[in-house]
Amino acid sequence: MKVLVCDSIAKEGVDILKNSGLDVVQKTGLKEDELIKEIKSYDGVIVRSSTKITSKVIEAAENLKVIGRAGVGLDNVDLETATKNGIIVMNTPLGNTVSTAEHTMALMLSLARNIPEASSSMRQGKWDRKKFMGQELYGKILGIVGLGRIGREVAKRALSFGMKVLAYDPYISEDVANKIEVEFCDYEKILKSADYITFHIPLTDNTYHMFSGKELGMVKENLRVINCSRGGVVDELALHKALSEKKIAGAALDVYEEEPPKNNPLTESENIVLTPHLGASTEEAQFNVAVEMAEQIKDALVKNIIRNAVNLPSIEPAVYEVLKPYLSLAEKLGLLLGQLIDGNVNRVEIKYSGEILEHNLAPVSAAFLKGFFQPALKESVNYVNAPVIAKEREISVEEVKSSKSYNFSNLIQVVIETNKGRKEAAGTMFSKTNLKIVNIDGYYLEVQPSGNMLVVYNEDKPGVIGHIGNVCGSNGINISGMTFGREKPGGNALMVLNLDAPVGDKVIKELLGFKQILAIKEIKL
Repeated sequence: MKVLVCDSIAKEGVDILKNSGLDVVQKTGLKEDELIKEIKSYDGVIVRSSTKITSKVIEAAENLKVIGRAGVGLDNVDLETATKNGIIVMNTPLGNTVSTAEHTMALMLSLARNIPEASSSMRQGKWDRKKFMGQELYGKILGIVGLGRIGREVAKRALSFGMKVLAYDPYISEDVANKIEVEFCDYEKILKSADYITFHIPLTDNTYHMFSGKELGMVKENLRVINCSRGGVVDELALHKALSEKKIAGAALDVYEEEPPKNNPLTESENIVLTPHLGASTEEAQFNVAVEMAEQIKDALVKNIIRNAVNLPSIEPAVYEVLKPYLSLAEKLGLLLGQLIDGNVNRVEIKYSGEILEHNLAPVSAAFLKGFFQPALKESVNYVNAPVIAKEREISVEEVKSSKSYNFSNLIQVVIETNKGRKEAAGTMFSKTNLKIVNIDGYYLEVQPSGNMLVVYNEDKPGVIGHIGNVCGSNGINISGMTFGREKPGGNALMVLNLDAPVGDKVIKELLGFKQILAIKEIKL
């Protein structure tokens, strides 16, 4: 079998592939049209971040079985098209953890001690000690947004410097934060209290520009901001304005909304440190991801063993075909609840009943957890590591088998307990292609789980439906489906809308102007 290596990887990784009997071809710098011509005969392809595996490339690949991304992010791989074509997509979620954490500390120290500016001044023959007076990290408050593997490594290092560490992450239990001696808190407290804030989160709809003008208006004047996570988490224009007006003390960025940046105003700021996406650029990290990915490609093509697949669980193909609709239903339930919850998650209960009990439930539970963590962790979570992530974050996951029929031939019920209460949902499979959500928070419904959705909590009063229809219509948003559930006539109710387009904050604010509407959650499946 043939493997195409499209970006430079460590020699040790290439050697692993060759020594396993695979025919390895290295061609870097291929553009889309060149890759379309080249890809036809290959069984596997490995990329880093430069080469883009687009839908056209995938459609042209006649033999392709596996795509390997030597790194975490999958922005350069069309995951949807790969999945539709039955192609496994794998990444290496662990290889750059220490490297990125250390780079974060390097940027923090550079900001604290004005190292880049001082070095540049020395090269100009100057000796200006007073101008570059710095500050100690000791005793300062560090706010970490995202307490996953990298965030926890940063916390350990910051604590060794004598910093006080605050952490915000809704997908982690408070017990984990306490064990590593950081204070768990909400995002607003970090904004108001921190001397340094560092981001270690994926880029999602919820995290895009989560540090923007509004947040900059809440922080201290001596704040220094570090972002080694994803470009787009920090609003670059708002940051430039704050730096220019001296509203914060400094910033350090390793990632950007456009890479490489073009005409970025931040390059003109004096109180900022900029590096060209070096978080994973260490010899050790590149060795780790190359070897890890080579081993995964070898196992997939030679031994038919799948590890770190982001779009397929690690089960036999024949079993996968039987479980496929259940996996899809469970993952959609996870995506739904992952966007509905408030607070920090402590416990997950997954209850199965009916025909589904005839099958191995472990992959189905893993599919639910993958969907549940995906809104927060995006490409860093997959079918294989989702249960591990829950364990690392000390989230209790209980699998229950029930003999009750609940009026359905098969049913998956999930309850999520957080420090702010509980959320629940249930789904069933009427046929292999007809999946339905039949319960949300105790309200019985029949919802098509796909696309853009609104979950509306409201009072069962006249005028609510008309208001929603008028607001959506005036904003050019078509409602493709609507279903209702209520406690009793005139009591509390829940409405779920399927929409042809996302609504956004402006429309939600307009909808909430009707007093009988109590709360709204926008969901994307």
